[in-house]
Amino acid sequence: MSAPAIRGWCPGAHRPMQSGDGLVVRVRPPLGRLTGDQARGLAAAARAFGNGLIDLTNRANLQLRGVTEAGHAPLLVALARLGLLDDDPSAEGRRNIVVDPFRGRSADDPQTQIASALTEGLRRPEFAALPSKFGFVVDTGPARQLAEVSGDIRIEAAKDRLIVRADGYGTGREAQGPRDAAALAFDLARWFIASGGVGPDGRGRMARHLANGTGLPSGLVGASVPNPAATPPQPGPVPGGLLVAAAFGQLGPADLEALADLGSPVLRITPWRMVLIPGEHDPAVFAGHRTLLTDPSDPLLRVDACTGAPACPQASVETRVLARVLARYLTPDARLHVSGCAKGCARPKHTDITLVGHEGRFDLVRSGAPWDDPVRVGLAPDHVADFFGG
Repeated sequence: MSAPAIRGWCPGAHRPMQSGDGLVVRVRPPLGRLTGDQARGLAAAARAFGNGLIDLTNRANLQLRGVTEAGHAPLLVALARLGLLDDDPSAEGRRNIVVDPFRGRSADDPQTQIASALTEGLRRPEFAALPSKFGFVVDTGPARQLAEVSGDIRIEAAKDRLIVRADGYGTGREAQGPRDAAALAFDLARWFIASGGVGPDGRGRMARHLANGTGLPSGLVGASVPNPAATPPQPGPVPGGLLVAAAFGQLGPADLEALADLGSPVLRITPWRMVLIPGEHDPAVFAGHRTLLTDPSDPLLRVDACTGAPACPQASVETRVLARVLARYLTPDARLHVSGCAKGCARPKHTDITLVGHEGRFDLVRSGAPWDDPVRVGLAPDHVADFFGG
């Protein structure tokens, strides 16, 4: 099997990525929030300048798909008017900050103060060398909501004290408040750059750097153990709001408008491909909806599927129509991954059943990842359902 191409960088607004359906333009909502007006404006922009598809990413960002070369410049103008565009393209590329969507509801909340300080500090030219996938996680609650979310520098809590922890270390250094936590995070980022964490190709991750035997200096090491991980959130009513999932992590403009129409002052974009709508809302408003899911038992929530062909040039198979068909055959405890290629973008980890596209057909992997050895090869797309009872 030929290896898929690994891009090694993430698209942005100023620096989009070419895909099979046009340019992919990533929008990073400040502090992970969209106002209702911003959400409606983004939906209008997706219609006007793209193909209408909006991806939710595992970094709590949104991606507009199918943007044309001619439409990119006016899209940037629209994003700037909405307050969703950094004026500095370089700074935009390194503003990879994921915050706990259940916290930070006011400007004086410690989490908001930390995220705001990181946003401002990352504009400094000294951090221009950070890899595009290098990220910060701000997760300061009594239980870590973002324990499974990728991040290189983690600002968390140990009981009721803030700590700063390098990904790959089990403990972190205690910080004396939000401002000190941000300062320690910047010290870690400086050390990562200075100690050779960034490779010749511009890539690099903290945990991998540490695993190679590069030890942290004593001033950045602490003994504080972060709070325990929270139970992974499920769609439906949650304390403080309603979590709404998107099938396969993708919205249409009307879906985003429907979320804005619930009337909340902000929509909180999460790294779980769900949107948190603060306030009291009846989940039944989306009963039977094809895309917006609030029933935690919906089998589509146990299916991961990438964009697939023809939108992704590395995929040779359609993925999501097939995934919808196969979802109805899943047993309640099974999870399915339909991947257009061996890269496994939608779920780069082990899954009960994984279908991997290869030269217009599918290979089947059981209890493995897309790059593992398959138990069946060359399944025709029309016959895959036969193996699921279809």
